[in-house]
Amino acid sequence: MTETSTLPSVQPDELELYRRELTGYCYRMLGSGFEAEDAVQDTMLRAWRSSSQFEGRSSMRSWLYRIATNVCLDMLRGRKRRARPMEMGPSSPPDPGHIGEMLPEHLWVTPIPDAHVVPGDGDPAEIAVTRDTVRLAFITALQHLPARQRAVLILCEVLRWRAAEVARLLGTSVPAVNSALQRARATLAALPDTARPRTVAAGQAALLDRYVAAFERYDMSSLVTLLHEDALQSMPPYAMWIRGASDICAWMVQPGPDECRGSRLIPTRANGSPAFGQYRRDPDGGHMPWSLQVVEISGGLISELHMFLDTPTLFPAFGLPAHLPA
Repeated sequence: MTETSTLPSVQPDELELYRRELTGYCYRMLGSGFEAEDAVQDTMLRAWRSSSQFEGRSSMRSWLYRIATNVCLDMLRGRKRRARPMEMGPSSPPDPGHIGEMLPEHLWVTPIPDAHVVPGDGDPAEIAVTRDTVRLAFITALQHLPARQRAVLILCEVLRWRAAEVARLLGTSVPAVNSALQRARATLAALPDTARPRTVAAGQAALLDRYVAAFERYDMSSLVTLLHEDALQSMPPYAMWIRGASDICAWMVQPGPDECRGSRLIPTRANGSPAFGQYRRDPDGGHMPWSLQVVEISGGLISELHMFLDTPTLFPAFGLPAHLPA
């Protein structure tokens, strides 16, 4: 971030080089894949319109992050924080009577495709950090922080900016940055277990193959052996969530959820984790979109299953087919 530019103006293709990392930054700030894309588009537009004013006294990267931060702070002003179902209330028994009403999109953390935020190549250690810091639990934990504290924590601890650089970006002092960082760390440390990021493993092919086989057969006796005893399942946009492998599998065979029998799973990646597009049987033939499943793995077993039901917007964003033939 110490490089300088001698260009009198900025070209659009130069700005595009930063789109993926800016999307990751805005996603951590906003907790919504769709809002992150909008924020980056706004950042690019503002940068292009003011490109003649860029004189190279700071790096282009710093300049773009300053614009993106202002965009995100504007978007967050006056808003409630986004959350996962685990932050909205206690777990429920595996009974459809507890499912409740669908919540509006602005209340819950939405997933994002890995391809939009994780580098396709480069330093494996940096890629691993990127994946860890876009996981659903980490994104949710960040939402507990005031917007400027959130920016400080992301810039200092995720992107490894120096306090002096963050102070210049935010127009504040180094002591103020260090104070905000200390308060942010304390807030995250005080969160309950269900709101804290777990230590998770990268995708494990054999376990995922067994999960797909068990789910597509709807074999609950096999599926339960792949889950941690205290595994979690959520189904945004519903606030209901379930804790425990046996309760999760009991839920799957309840009237309503049992209609997922005969589903097909198409692999993808979301939030640094393995994910699947789930397609239920279509009465008119083939299979139709039902949920985007995000799978967290820890200690060789599945620790969390998040099934996002907003398929009309999520499946196109992930490049998943609108329908599977018979």
